[in-house]
Parts: sequence; C-alpha cells; structure tokens
Amino acid sequence: MSLQEEILEEILEETLSQRNNEIVLYNDDVNTFDHVIQTLIAVCEHDAIQAEQCAMLVHYRGKCTVKTGTYEELEPRCTRILEAGLSAEIV
Repeated sequence: MSLQEEILEEILEETLSQRNNEIVLYNDDVNTFDHVIQTLIAVCEHDAIQAEQCAMLVHYRGKCTVKTGTYEELEPRCTRILEAGLSAEIV
C-alpha cells in the first residue's frame, strides 16, 4: 500500500468515527408544550422559535430530530431530556 493510500485510509477511518448521530424526540400525551420547549432550550440550546417548531413537529409528526452530533456529545443531553420526563433516543 502506498503512502497516499495509507493517508486516505486513515482519513476515511477518522471520518467514519466522527459520524453524526441524532437525538430524536418522540410525542407523548403527558408533557405540555411549555415543558417540551423549556427543556429543548435548556438542554439542546435551542432558541425559543426553534424549540417551539420542534415541539410542533413532535406533536403533529410523532417525532423530530432535536440535536445532531457525536454520540459522546449527545449522550449527556439525551440523559437530561429523559430525566425531564420526555421520550427520546440517540440514533
């Protein structure tokens, strides 16, 4: 294998290891819009408009991606969302 091929292989491996995951928030019949919005602002650092739009998408479509990033970045955020009583998972 040439040096160039080795470098390209290393870059590919690094790119794959940094693959983005998503926190998907799911609809429920328990939490209020205000609670969902406030949680998204606090945990995902959304502004009020973005949080409200996500809450509406969750309500009407059943789910919405609320944050993307590496698994390591998302795991503590997803935990906080779950602790707030919302339904979410990292995909």
